[in-house]
Amino acid sequence: MESVLGNKKAVAVLLGPALIFFVGVIAVPVVWSFVYSLYTGNVIRGFTFVGAANLTRLWSDPEAHQAFWFTLKYALVVTAGQILLGYALALLYVFVLRRASTLVRTMVFFPVVLPTVSVSLLFSRFFQYAPTDGPINSILKVLGAQHVDFFSAGGTSFIVLVVMDLWRTQGFYAVLLYAGLVEIPDSAIDAARVDGAGGWRLVRHVVVPMSLPVLFSAVIFSFNASLKVFDSVLALTRGGPGSDTTPLNLFMYKTSFLSTDYGYGSTIALLITGVCLVVTLAIFRSSRRDLTKG
Repeated sequence: MESVLGNKKAVAVLLGPALIFFVGVIAVPVVWSFVYSLYTGNVIRGFTFVGAANLTRLWSDPEAHQAFWFTLKYALVVTAGQILLGYALALLYVFVLRRASTLVRTMVFFPVVLPTVSVSLLFSRFFQYAPTDGPINSILKVLGAQHVDFFSAGGTSFIVLVVMDLWRTQGFYAVLLYAGLVEIPDSAIDAARVDGAGGWRLVRHVVVPMSLPVLFSAVIFSFNASLKVFDSVLALTRGGPGSDTTPLNLFMYKTSFLSTDYGYGSTIALLITGVCLVVTLAIFRSSRRDLTKG
């Protein structure tokens, strides 16, 4: 191994393809997007250099503010739901179901492989209000409650969107966290039980600390994916009613490709990239501090 690492040609051959791929797929689009953010216009009207004007516009744009806060709220709620539900399911697999967990894992993971558009269509039928009631409104009718037009208000649309995305993605996080839990040595669990730990105390003082690395990885995956939510919102609510459920990604899409304002759209894309980077670094710093304490 040392002879290979000391050979510059071997290092170049091994790392070259990956480096070229990274530069072509990650670095070039980011730099290109940054350059676009300094201009206004499109390929038909032509581009005009405006410097930091798009950044100033983003700072004072109420639609951008609404999209930013919606994205942040959605990411916090969905991440908390995915991690809590996923971890609860993973604990269920390991400590309760054991041999029967394979069937349950398959059933829970099944929604992950479904196309987002199909899932969105399914949930739009579930929560349908007109021209006919969906199953949810039919249940409300049986219970004597008022019908609810879930997609007529931002609050109820947000709830349906969160429920749909949790149902669609929690299987992935359950399996991911399950993979971390099975790596905990049985000797550690047995020793804790001999010392009198059981139930919640065993989970709180042994299982959770020993699964922190995979927990932090799951939080990073979940939060970054939630910040970039796009397809489920477009398929279910199209950002409505009005712009009440419009996240930054959908706002960027509408600005860049429907309004053909590529410069401002690129500025929004840079904002999303910056938020994802800051959140990831913050979680990494938190994980390093907590693991040291453990």
